[in-house]
Amino acid sequence: MATPLSDTPLSPIKTVAVVGLGTMGTGIAEVLVRAGRDVIGIDISEAAAAQAVAALEASTARAVRRERLSEQERADALPRFRTFTDLAAAADADLVIEVTPESYDIKQQVFRALDGIVRPDTILATGTNALSVTRLAADSARPERVLGLHFFNPAPAMKLVEVVSSVLTAPTAVSAVTNLALDLGKEPVAVGDRPGFVADGLLFGYLNQAAAMYEAKYASREDIDAAMKLGCGLPMGPLALLDLIGVDTARTVLEAMYAESRDRLHAPAPILKQLSEAGLTGRKSGRGFYSYEAPGSATVVRDALTPLSGGPEVPGRTVRSVGVAGSGTMASGIAEVFAKAGYEVVLAARTEEKAQAAKARIGKSLARSVDKGRMTAEAAASTLDLIVPAGSYDAFADVDLALEAVAEDLEVKQQLFGVFDKVCKPGAILATTTSSLPVVACARATSRPQDVIGMHFFNPAPAMKLVEVVRTVLTTDDVHATVRELCGKIRKHPVDCGDRAGFIVNALLFPYLNNAIKMVQEHYATLDDIDAAMKLGGGYPMGPFELLDVVGLDVSLAIEKVLHREFRDPGLAPAPLLEHLVAAGCLGRKTGRGFREYARR
Repeated sequence: MATPLSDTPLSPIKTVAVVGLGTMGTGIAEVLVRAGRDVIGIDISEAAAAQAVAALEASTARAVRRERLSEQERADALPRFRTFTDLAAAADADLVIEVTPESYDIKQQVFRALDGIVRPDTILATGTNALSVTRLAADSARPERVLGLHFFNPAPAMKLVEVVSSVLTAPTAVSAVTNLALDLGKEPVAVGDRPGFVADGLLFGYLNQAAAMYEAKYASREDIDAAMKLGCGLPMGPLALLDLIGVDTARTVLEAMYAESRDRLHAPAPILKQLSEAGLTGRKSGRGFYSYEAPGSATVVRDALTPLSGGPEVPGRTVRSVGVAGSGTMASGIAEVFAKAGYEVVLAARTEEKAQAAKARIGKSLARSVDKGRMTAEAAASTLDLIVPAGSYDAFADVDLALEAVAEDLEVKQQLFGVFDKVCKPGAILATTTSSLPVVACARATSRPQDVIGMHFFNPAPAMKLVEVVRTVLTTDDVHATVRELCGKIRKHPVDCGDRAGFIVNALLFPYLNNAIKMVQEHYATLDDIDAAMKLGGGYPMGPFELLDVVGLDVSLAIEKVLHREFRDPGLAPAPLLEHLVAAGCLGRKTGRGFREYARR
């Protein structure tokens, strides 16, 4: 009896045809030739083929200058790349990777043509990140040899490769391309066939929400991008990333995701359609969310939406002394930030002992800075001297800014603002560090709501540069101007937000985390694969499950509930798995178990 084709072990992949020599196709070709593979580059455009050769020469020359490649390695690699304008050139390939435009018609034409050209054992891979691999495979004469091979841009730098199987794909084909990815120095992640796969499935929902946030004029493009870079440690802001990916590409991916999920979070924001149809597709056209020096340039230039630089136009109030209410990590961190900037700080807690303990924590933090050479012992001592602990909020009588950093409980905060109202002098600014509660509800607990504003610091406050400045409909212009100027003086970057749940960062971050939990809940991918995909494919400093366990699952659930209650979107409902873990007391690192288990300290 003959061995079924799908069970026949495949020879190692030595010759690869890359169909489509745009940015991604050229990047994949570079990765392959540098790893010793022969590459047949195919594009219907002679100009695109010539451009790919020039791009490969320039890129490898840069790698030599940066000592990432030797001259000899470059000399060996370049002849391995040959270009053609006819698919017939793929006849001798062990693997064909198509990286043509995201269109079923175009990709199906390529696959049908290849059926009559390549050998029976040749593997056909699609580079799609949005279309169904199963649908493309079903149209092929050899569906068991068709799979997805999704590289990330720029292909030479990004480590992740998603290997996408359909129900028709032979295990031997998956094994062959997985081994190739490892030989290329990549980290392959095996995923099933659904639009967006893992990394883009999580990334594009987040990008779409950022576009919708901008379209709603909730925050400026600069503030949205700065918030996500500084608040989450991301390499790029979401709107700049949409411009890099291509606004039209993002729209196509989201359309495909929405067609399958029917989740409103995946329904493309109308602005994506408007920009696409106007030809404002991002960097490649020279204009998208931002304007660029020239088509293809990464250099952003000033346009009509660029904010004016310079100080506040509205005269602010004078702030010399600051009162910080609370004794936890956030309160002591904020007190340290203000004292380092030379402000007199009253650190008040419910008891003198708690306030003294918080000051001692600051002393230890300053000592660590001295040990690391970040400040002198004298500077640390004078900083600590500026902090006066107090066991009563009466000590806030003369402060110019009173800022609370107590428990994330609206009733507790409202009671505290009632106390501020009684003890603080007229003209003092009253601020809350809430991350999800309505600032106006704190303001209404006072007789001076016009003096109340949100200042959302990020943890750890001494290290994190971002402050979300949240003005309510009642906050006066001079209070807002004062707080923005104050952020500059304490070396923080302020971003303006309206008073709605999640502000910028949490409103974009937590739906992404929730969607990651849903992926695990649906057995689509493992914790480890999702974390690896987002770190290697998205440049995230931590994977979503690492981050959830650090933040605390109870804190995450509370924020998810607030977002769901505020926006009434079914897609924002907390994932049941998150609720079950919290109910079981698995709250993350602080309890020793969350999505993963941790050694007890």
